[in-house]
Amino acid sequence: MRNCVSRLMSARALSLFLSCVILVFSVDVLLIQTAWAGTQDHRHPKLSPSSQKSRVKGKAASLAPITVKNLRAVSSSKKTRLVLDLDRQPEVTEHQADNPRRVIIALPNTSLSQTARTKATDGTVPSPLVVTQITPHAVAVSLPTTSFETYKQFTLSDPPRLVIDVMPSLEQSPISIEETKPTPPRTDPAGTQPTQPRAKSYTTIVIDPGHGGKDPGARGLRRTEEKDITLNVALRLKELLRKRPDVRVLMTRDRDVYLELEERAKFANSHGADLFVSIHVNSHPSRLVKGLEVYHFGEAKDQRALEVAARENGTPISSTGVGWEYLVADLLTTKKIEASLELAWNAKEAMVTQMNGPYDVTDHGVKTAPFYVLRFTSMPSILAEVAFISNPDEEALLRKPTFINDVARSLYQGILSFLANNK
Repeated sequence: MRNCVSRLMSARALSLFLSCVILVFSVDVLLIQTAWAGTQDHRHPKLSPSSQKSRVKGKAASLAPITVKNLRAVSSSKKTRLVLDLDRQPEVTEHQADNPRRVIIALPNTSLSQTARTKATDGTVPSPLVVTQITPHAVAVSLPTTSFETYKQFTLSDPPRLVIDVMPSLEQSPISIEETKPTPPRTDPAGTQPTQPRAKSYTTIVIDPGHGGKDPGARGLRRTEEKDITLNVALRLKELLRKRPDVRVLMTRDRDVYLELEERAKFANSHGADLFVSIHVNSHPSRLVKGLEVYHFGEAKDQRALEVAARENGTPISSTGVGWEYLVADLLTTKKIEASLELAWNAKEAMVTQMNGPYDVTDHGVKTAPFYVLRFTSMPSILAEVAFISNPDEEALLRKPTFINDVARSLYQGILSFLANNK
């Protein structure tokens, strides 16, 4: 009898203990659901320089990219509102970027539909907001800090939307969509037309011979140095371009001097360059690898592209990789991305076409990689790796003036092809 009573009391204690556990678990689940429920609304005054932390909201993105189905905007004297229509709830991050100072509102794991891509560049998005597909799986909205007094961004559901409200500063009011439409020129009573600003009659091209001075770049078996090859090609390319009356040619260096990568980009920006062409010579651990490839700025798609960027940047691979956060911080406009890609393809195709007869050319294609020298430029920019100095046969060619001339002429033809298609 005593054993039966003892067992009964133990059973009741166990039952009570399990009930407490279930109750605690239920409360935890309820708290978690409550924390995720509802829409968050972030309101921000003008950001201070010390505010550097990203603010993240929303649920973690699933493997399939979110799609921005449409873009809508409306402006008044008090507020500009931009709405991104989505196919599901996004993850949203924010942070500041410099040169120029701006707020970046980013959506990782997101892509623009064709409709949204068109509206991002046709004037639907009111100035100064800029919507960009910065990588195949990341979208960003850029907002200069000088253009607003306050702003807020928040998500809505049913249907999913990201809403960005911008309240202008007291010194300026937002530009409405109607105001961005061109208006016909006015005439005075005498019938004379007002003076129109003259369009620039020439294209400024900056040629950037890679490396120089204390930085020799890659070296071949015969001690050929990359810095000498790139300068020789650049000087010959300059002579070809100078013969055209509609082109102004500048060089970041025209002798054996050392320049920081940022200085090269700053030179191009300060001289109002329309195109930036950086010339380099490739290298590979295997001496059998040869050929040419042309890069524009972006996230490295494979390990070798990352290794090339690390070598040219003079940085370890571990600090060279570009995630979408890096690209957001150095936001590129859609126009620059597309123009850089087109310039790269024109240059590469011209090099393969022009040189594949006299030489056995291996085409490694057009690639993206995080080159610092391209990162800071504000115009369409490419980096051409014209040959592999680590390959004994191509090193021998790089030492011949005829080959240097042919490389320069093929780059020249690629640039002319790009200019002809982008007048």
